[in-house]
Amino acid sequence: MKNFLLTFVSAGLLVMTGAVAPAQAAGSAPTQACVACGLPDFTALVEKAGPSVVNIRTFKKVATGSGDDMDEQTRELLRRFFGVPIPGPDTPKDRKGAPQDEEERPTGVGSGFIISPDGYIMTNAHVVDGADEIMVTLTDKREFKAKLIGADKRTDVALVKIDAKQPLPMVQIGDSGKVKVGEWVVAIGSPFGLENTVTAGIVSAKGRDTGDYTPFIQTDVAVNPGNSGGPLIDMRGNVIGINSQIYSRTGGFMGISFAIPIDEAMRVVEQLKKQGYVVRGKIGVQIDSVSRELADSLGLGQARGALVRVVEKGGAADKAGVQVGDIVTSFNGKPVERANDLPRLVGETKPDATVPMQVQRMGKTVTLNVKVGEWVTDKKPGAKPAEEQKPEAVSKANALGVKVIDLNEAQKRQLGVSSGVLVEAVRNGAARDGLRVGDVILAVGNTAVNSATQFNAISAQLPAGKQVAVLVRRGEAGLYILLRPQN
Repeated sequence: MKNFLLTFVSAGLLVMTGAVAPAQAAGSAPTQACVACGLPDFTALVEKAGPSVVNIRTFKKVATGSGDDMDEQTRELLRRFFGVPIPGPDTPKDRKGAPQDEEERPTGVGSGFIISPDGYIMTNAHVVDGADEIMVTLTDKREFKAKLIGADKRTDVALVKIDAKQPLPMVQIGDSGKVKVGEWVVAIGSPFGLENTVTAGIVSAKGRDTGDYTPFIQTDVAVNPGNSGGPLIDMRGNVIGINSQIYSRTGGFMGISFAIPIDEAMRVVEQLKKQGYVVRGKIGVQIDSVSRELADSLGLGQARGALVRVVEKGGAADKAGVQVGDIVTSFNGKPVERANDLPRLVGETKPDATVPMQVQRMGKTVTLNVKVGEWVTDKKPGAKPAEEQKPEAVSKANALGVKVIDLNEAQKRQLGVSSGVLVEAVRNGAARDGLRVGDVILAVGNTAVNSATQFNAISAQLPAGKQVAVLVRRGEAGLYILLRPQN
């Protein structure tokens, strides 16, 4: 039996694969009787914002070989049923002598909206990704060839430009920070290529974390392939988001859709318009979320913050004194409730700015001043091989089921730590919980580990059966493992 998995689907790039699937019914427009009953009437806001919404079609240059447009499926049918040998584009004849012509073929359909009278249009980055040509169609059926100004894949925001001889209608930009859960909203776009389609619903949630860089506005507005890049509009006719994703088992709308908050999108667009790319802050850490079990074990009270797993050597965080195992709870005066809050807050900070950052370390609150670096895409440096050194003192097995040895000075320098013990053997319980031979234990609970003797003494005092958080260094990364002491 086929298993169905819930997946996040980009809700806008309608890929041209031949027959177009029938559109899902969006519901009829509210009647005057419904308006009299107190239900919303969307006609005024659609009249206001509708002319600013555009249809976007993308094209890609494709080599046609000998100029024959027959697809491989048709060739195979002719070969099987009629015995007609049709030379394809991969035959020696085509490779050697046929001219390699190019033609532009449609690759997708999406939506966008005009944000300035001189022709700047906002859409999703995935709508225009890989396109050799972008065509924009206005509601009055005028068509323009658009120029890609810039795209930011991290937020899925793109900016394109068309040249019109007269001022164009533009949307009014709203404030996504003032959006309230439960308020009515409208989406306008081109689902399945059906231009200027209006659907309505309510805001279901704000700040929805889907694992992406930007927390989304969640709605129950019907959004389907082709809607991507179109505006999400409030009852005042202001754009509060860009429709971007859906939550689906099948790839079609199932009652949950997501929009990029317009505040974040406008910050990105300003940089794209100015320089064609986005500059972000960077501090050089890899992070993870804080589980409820870990928070309880460390006495944090709440499962909040971002757990530092890796500190990039020589990076901004390293220079500021950030350590593996720190839990970041505040950055530049703003709280870090979830792990994904930290990259967003750092990214919004101007490079070279020095800002305060609060971390929880061994049960204490530590404030560090971080000089933010500039985010660039580069290869992650590989971990250096450990030097082969003889260990010093060896411990006996203990209540945690772990046998550890002291680190020598060369190993400490190699790992970039001032303390810790090396795991030499692991009993079944600790191994089942995730501890491995070769891990370096840096702390037990909120107590830093300096030697094998101290580690055994700490372990002996732990209450049997109650989980304890053990901070471990594994390669270049740090992580907490919850171990349960045995009698």
